[in-house]
Formats: sequence, structure tokens, C-alpha cells
Amino acid sequence: MKIKKVKRIIAVLAGLLLLFLVLDFIFPFQPRIRYATQVTDQKGNVIHAFLNKEDKWRLYSTVSEITPLLRKTLIYKEDQYFYYHPGVNPMAIVRAATRNIFSGKRTSGASTITMQVVRLIEPRRRTYFNKFVEIARAFQLELHYSKDEVLQLYLNLVPYGGNIEGIKAASLLYFGKPPQLLSLSEITALTIVPNRPSSLRPGTRNEALKIARNEWLLRFEKEGLFEKNVIQDALNEPLLVRRLRAPRQAPHLSQRLMQQYPDEPVIRTTLKIQVQNQIEEQVKNYINRLKTMNIHNASVLVVNNETMEVEAYVGSADFNNPFDGGQVDGVRAVRSPGSALKPLLYATAFDKGIITPKTVLNDVPGNFAGYEPENFDKHFNGAVTTEFALANSLNIPAVKVLKDISTPVLVDKLRKAGFKTIDKQAKGLGLSMILGGCGVTLEELTRLFAGFSNEGKLRSLRYSSFNPVDKKGAAIVSGEAAYLVTNILTQITRPDLPTNFANTYHLPKIAWKTGTSYGKRDAWSIGYNRRYTIGVWVGNFSGEGVPELSGANTATPLLFSIFNSLDYNSPKGWYKSPANIAVRNVCPASGDIPSEFCEHQIPDQYIVGISAYRKCQHLRWVFTDPAGKISYCTYCLPESGYEKRAFPNLAPELIAFNELQKIPYQKIPQHNPDCERVFHEGAPLIVSPNMGSEYYIRKDEPQQIQLACQTANDVEEVFWYINDKLTKKAPPHEGVFINPPLGRVKISCSDDKGRNSDIWIVVKRM
Repeated sequence: MKIKKVKRIIAVLAGLLLLFLVLDFIFPFQPRIRYATQVTDQKGNVIHAFLNKEDKWRLYSTVSEITPLLRKTLIYKEDQYFYYHPGVNPMAIVRAATRNIFSGKRTSGASTITMQVVRLIEPRRRTYFNKFVEIARAFQLELHYSKDEVLQLYLNLVPYGGNIEGIKAASLLYFGKPPQLLSLSEITALTIVPNRPSSLRPGTRNEALKIARNEWLLRFEKEGLFEKNVIQDALNEPLLVRRLRAPRQAPHLSQRLMQQYPDEPVIRTTLKIQVQNQIEEQVKNYINRLKTMNIHNASVLVVNNETMEVEAYVGSADFNNPFDGGQVDGVRAVRSPGSALKPLLYATAFDKGIITPKTVLNDVPGNFAGYEPENFDKHFNGAVTTEFALANSLNIPAVKVLKDISTPVLVDKLRKAGFKTIDKQAKGLGLSMILGGCGVTLEELTRLFAGFSNEGKLRSLRYSSFNPVDKKGAAIVSGEAAYLVTNILTQITRPDLPTNFANTYHLPKIAWKTGTSYGKRDAWSIGYNRRYTIGVWVGNFSGEGVPELSGANTATPLLFSIFNSLDYNSPKGWYKSPANIAVRNVCPASGDIPSEFCEHQIPDQYIVGISAYRKCQHLRWVFTDPAGKISYCTYCLPESGYEKRAFPNLAPELIAFNELQKIPYQKIPQHNPDCERVFHEGAPLIVSPNMGSEYYIRKDEPQQIQLACQTANDVEEVFWYINDKLTKKAPPHEGVFINPPLGRVKISCSDDKGRNSDIWIVVKRM
């Protein structure tokens, strides 16, 4: 008989268990908790927090943040048998039911921590039926979650008055510290608040909270939960609690990541919060000094070159300043780069073998299909080396190099480097892009320069743990080209060295490049060493230009100051020359391999197998009469009575510059006037007007058009023709003005050697 009863009981229990599993499958318990987003630094400290969609401070805390002290205190107070029951404590239910029945009212509860979690997730009216539902849900919760996870849910959801929920939010907003740092006194105070969140609300009911805390501490002592001296220390600890503001550090990056990952409860950034705060203070103080010059903002990005982690992200000088656009994120704002893209241009030219550091370029006025660039200081330097052109940020040589490698090649490089605005502008970009005629962001520029530090390999920036580690990267330029550019950008004898740093011992060992946009609206300075790449932008978010604004004297002092505070005398050392970089002697007049004319030679670095191998041609042999008054070609060379002399083989543009600046130079004597040979090479280059251009002439006040050309240095006179009719003859470097006819006009220029060039323009009446 007894065996049958046991079997029936087992059958009933098995049936109930099966029914429970079926109901669990049909009505699963899937908690959907909306946490507030918290942003942490790389060590896990909360630096910024946002309300959740229900406007509650419900901050997610992990199991590891529940200290043994917190666990012990909470379990003793709320549910001493938490680790022994399956979600419901039968003895507590029987005891509570008995008391309630005999008293005729609710005098005792029986809720376990698990049941409280259920009630917090799915709040219901307190009826007996709902109590049964709550018990069933508690079983479900215990079935799918571990005890530590249930405890974690409780601590994340428990109310602390107002819109504060969870131990982490309460700890931060009442005590200004994470749960791991709470004392026994503070833990006890927080564990009793949920039972009476209104009457014991921290910050407003501190005295009542202190009395209740002490009562529980004495109870802990009586029960032997903690040592007597520990309890005494907790009783003597003052209850310093008040409602604090939520953390609001690194606001620009925090808002950016919040928008990017809106449903993530914890966003762990790569920021070093001490570095972040330090640089924010530097930027704010620096801009406060510049406000008298009408300069109101700056942005800074600090990248660790080894890990590509962003350790500091400063979007503006003061996020809380609404008058100067403090909430604008200058790291992502699209701006004109000025000359900041020149290092990529020259590195690309190094890789194509077009130039080496000692290659000579002509910094003279030029016309590039109507585009006539000028240098920042409005001066021209004549023949200069590539390294001088880059270190001094000369504009004309840069435009010429871009013309040689072609605009599409540079645009393609920038596309691969992730320059999004340039990708959109690609079809409309021309030679002016290298001087700032395009749009970039501080983020894009800083990443590009970090590529120079990493041997030409471009790697993705890491802002948070959600960004994968990019170990390999993609080569944007070769390691050799990056090294050559770095060597040039390390030079300190250059105009963009800030005036106050010219004679200082506190100059950091870095490679850097400045940029100033047209209209002096943007000042840039991007620098790097082995450890860091730092990008700095200074200006006004309104786009207002300032005459005193420049990359050298406005942005670079801040760059140097940040480098000195972060990595002065970096222990990482400096860059080593790649194996494929070698040294050869070149002629200083051209930067090419010495020829028979080159008596003096200088060393130059080059990329083996890539850099061009050109013989120097800065001089050429010319046959003249003994007096040096007449030159001969091979056609009219006499049998005797001539001499062979070396003359400068100058480019027409350099000749024109020498003539304009009245710079003396050795000219080739005029060609033998009795010679009837017509030359075909070296025809005049018409630089004004522009081929294919349309010109509009006013009827009441017709304007004149200038005719200008560049010729070889043996030309004494040129002849200008309009529609094949001689208009004027003049020295080759003299400007000629004409009143052109309407319609399609042919303009021809012939020199005194019979060489000729033609262009066509269209003239219309307004």
C-alpha cells in the first residue's frame, strides 16, 4: 500500500514537472531589460552615462562587480537561504501564510531574491493569483539562470528612489564611486533603501537612513556576521551622501559611441581618462588665451601608434559653451586641409620614382590651365630641392608634382585612406586640392599620419572594444617613402616652427606638418613619433577667418605642448632606415646622377630599384664664335673658328622668373642669323590666355587680353599672331595686350628660331 502511494506521489511530481517544462516552453520567461548606456575608459571606470529610454538611471553591473562584502550583506538581509532553494522558499511561504491567516492581514512576506527579481521585471498587482504566477516565474528564472546571474539581475534592478535603479547607479550617483569601492557602512545603507525608497531616500532622508543603517549594523554584530571592530568602524563612519550628477567626461566621443551602439549597456572605450582630462584642460586654457584674437575653438585626437587606440578625443575647447559651438565635434567636422596633404603627395611621388629628396624643383610662377597658385608668403624661391619644398610647404612645387603624378592617382590614395568627403568630391577635384581645395576631417588626417609612423601601413582607429584590432593594415605608401617623408618632416629649420619654440630646449622629437586653409579659417598641425600620432585643429566652428591664424603659430604650439606632456624624450627611439633605402651622390644643381658637368656632388637617399636614374643635364654644350657673341647649330657649324662652351640648360619657366626678378643668368648667345634651319623642339609655351577658354568682352568697355609665353634661354624675340596675322613682336618675357575679335580666335607665338605654338580661344560679348 505504501509503495503504491509513493509511486502515485512520484507520478504526480513527474506530471507536475512535465507540465512545468511544457508551460516553460509555451510561456518562456525572457527578461527584456532596458539599461542606461554607460561609457567607460579602457580600465572599465564609468566616464559618461546616459538615461535609458524610460528616463531611468539603470546601469548594468557585471557579476565581477559584486564584491564578497556586498554579496554577504545582501543575502543575509534579503534571503539567507538564497543558495539553497530553487527560487521559492517553501518554509518561508508556510510561515508567512500562517501568520497572515491568523492575523487576518499581511504581516509577513515570503519573497526570495529570485521572486523579487520576477516582480521587478514583470510588476503585477499583489493578489494571490499573481503570487502563484510569480512563484512559477521564479522557478523558470532559476531553471535558466545561475544563482550569481539572478543576484546580478536583482542588483541591477532594485529601486533606490526617484529614477535611480540598481546598485551601480546608486553607488555612482550617491557616493561617487563604483560598487567595488563601497564600505560596509555604505553597502548597509544601500541594501536597506529598497525596502523604504521614499522614507529612506539618500540625500534627502540622511538622518533616518543613518538610524536604520545603525540598527542593521548592530543586528549584524549580534548575529556574528562581521567582527566587532569592523562593525564599530562602520557605525563611526559618517554617512556622507548626496545626489550627484552622472559622469559627463569625454562628451563628444561618448555621444558618438552612444549613437553608434544605442542598445549596448556598456561601451568600453580605449580612452585613458587621465590623458583625456589633461588634454581637455590644456586645450581649454590654450583657447582662453587665444580668444582675444577671435579664435574660439580647437580639437585634438591622440592615437597610440602601436595599438591604434584613441587615448584622447577632444571635440571642442569647452563642450558646455553654447556660444562658440562647444557641442560641435571638431574631430569629425569637414574642413579644408590647407597644405596638410603634401606629405602623402611627395610620398606617392617617391614611390613612383619621380623624385628623391634632393631632386630640384622650380618654385617660380606658373600657369596650370588657368590655375596660378602662389606661396603662403607670396614669394618665390627659384630652384629648390624636394626636401626644402616639403619642409617649407611651398605651393608651386607641390602643384607641379601633383601634375606629374596626376590628380586621379592622389584621389585614389585618399579614397583608400578612407577620406569620405574627397570620395564624394572626386569628380570635381583638380590641382588645387593639394593646397586645400577639398574637404577632410581631423580624424582622417590623424589616421593618415599614423600610417607614416607605421611604415606606410594604414590601420583602423580603435575607439572601443567593439572595434576589431587591425594588426596588418593596408599599405598606403611604401615603408621607404614613409621613411623619407618622416626624415623631411623632422627638420626644424623651417618656417612653420613656432616663433616661441625657435630657441627652446623643450622642442619634442617629432615629425610634423602644418596646414592653413584659404581665408585663414583652419589651422592644422599633425605630428608623430614612434609612440603617438597627435592631430590638432584650431579655428572657429562658424568658419570665420582670422588674420593671425596659421598652422605654424596657432596649432603647432598646442601640438608641441601636448607631446611634451605625454611623451617628451620618448623611450621608443626613432625610426630606422629600411633596407631598400640607399645613398648615392647627385649633382646639387638638379638632384640627378652626376654627369661630366658636375664637379661638386652631394649625398642623396633613394629607393633602390624605384627612384629614377637620370643623368644630370643642368648644363649643355653650345658651339659659339671665339667672342661668344653667336651660337651655331650642327647645321651651320663652320669648319673652324668656333669654340665649345657649357651654358645653363634652364627651363623656360625659370628663365621667365629670372627675367621677371632681374636675376642675372648666363644666356646662350643668339643663333647664327645666317642659318636657315628651322627648329622643331623647344617651341614657345603660351601661358596666357588658356587653351579652350571662353572670354566675355563688355560692349561699352572692351577689355584687353594679355599674351604671355615661356621660351628657351636662346630666344631673343617672339612674334604674336592673331588669326594668322602678325600683331606684335616683343622680347619673350614681355607681356603683350590685345583687343581680340569676337568668335573663335587662333593665337600663335613664334620665336626667332622659327618654332611655333598655337592655341584657340572663344571671345563673346556680354
